[in-house]
Amino acid sequence: MAWGECSGKANFRQIEKKILDNIIGPGKYDSRIRPHGINNTDGPALVKVNIYIRSISEIDDVRMDYSVQLTFREQWRDERLQFDDLGGQVRYLTLTDPEKIWKPDLFFSNEKEGHFHNIIMPNVLLRIHPNGDVLYSIRISLVLSCPMDLKFYPLDKQTCSILMASYGYTTEDLVFLWKEGDPVQVTKNLHLPRFTLERFFTDYCTSRTNTGEYSCLKVDLLFKREFSYYLIQIYIPCCMLVIVSWVSFWLDQNAVPARVSLGVTTLLTMATQTSGINASLPPVSYTKAIDVWTGVCLTFVFGALLEFALVNYASRSDVHKKMAKEQQKKQWELEHAALEADHLEDGATTFAMKPLVHHHGDLHAEKMRQCEVHMKSPKENLCRRWMNRFPSRSKRIDVISRIFFPLMFALFNLVYWTTYLFREDKEE
Repeated sequence: MAWGECSGKANFRQIEKKILDNIIGPGKYDSRIRPHGINNTDGPALVKVNIYIRSISEIDDVRMDYSVQLTFREQWRDERLQFDDLGGQVRYLTLTDPEKIWKPDLFFSNEKEGHFHNIIMPNVLLRIHPNGDVLYSIRISLVLSCPMDLKFYPLDKQTCSILMASYGYTTEDLVFLWKEGDPVQVTKNLHLPRFTLERFFTDYCTSRTNTGEYSCLKVDLLFKREFSYYLIQIYIPCCMLVIVSWVSFWLDQNAVPARVSLGVTTLLTMATQTSGINASLPPVSYTKAIDVWTGVCLTFVFGALLEFALVNYASRSDVHKKMAKEQQKKQWELEHAALEADHLEDGATTFAMKPLVHHHGDLHAEKMRQCEVHMKSPKENLCRRWMNRFPSRSKRIDVISRIFFPLMFALFNLVYWTTYLFREDKEE
């Protein structure tokens, strides 16, 4: 029984050999000539294409390209390869040398680099069916260009394409079509480090040049950038640096070394963080979302440093004013003592000076009375009353900064996240 099976298989291989010799043997087939069109006419040869995306290993923002490994399949009909299936015994023939038959001259128009896989044998499949249908499948790895719009980086979505076109045959000779049903398949375990493949689209991109019109197919892959990485590595550290710079507002205004060191350290750290972010991105001519964030955070840190300079200047002004008041007070005391001395020596002079002294006191009492009336007025300014609790201007600047800086940063966050997270996505 085993010998009969082996003999039957041997005879079947002989039949395959005879069929191949009959259809592509010497003088039987010319691989330089394209197949006929539909129903053996002179129309263009129709080639149906489908691809299977095995992996996407890297999406590079600096070089603006991505690496993809895919199984590429083409299917067309060549009537010259028709053969007798011997009553259904021969389903198809497998050809180990694809160079012996005609193949479409498809190329990837946005390819930067690419190579075939030859381990252990060339990863190529070619099947010939009895009706002349040819299935050509090959595994390839490509580095494809992907022009990116980084205005919303890192809250962006990028569309990367796979462009396939005929290099030499015009649409009069060759037309590419997407295979009906499921032209693009994607592996289920596709994992990208910083992106998520949301969806993909198939389309046609037939182009016209000086040499004619060429058939073209296109696959658009929509990638959404994973934001959690940037939240942890960029946004939260920047927020922490801005908040640390506000500690200066709570330090004593005379602690000059502590406040200067804190301001300069946070400013340099923020500048280093910004330069590190820009080093990982291409130099583009427009402003990115991350540029807005780092720029505003850097401005807040720099503003905290300038606030201390203003506090220091106001503190010195307060000292000068205090000294001037003390000097004025001493001078007034000396004048008052002189007046009392004159009163003891000359009663007439004392009597003459009394109205002046009482007049000065009356003015002072009137001012105090007006101030009390103003404070008791129903239109009193609570903010002004609260600020009057702090006698020096330098202290008032610190107190205002404690409230102003956090409020402005919270307002900026509200506007920033509302603008970039809830924007109308044009891609959708």
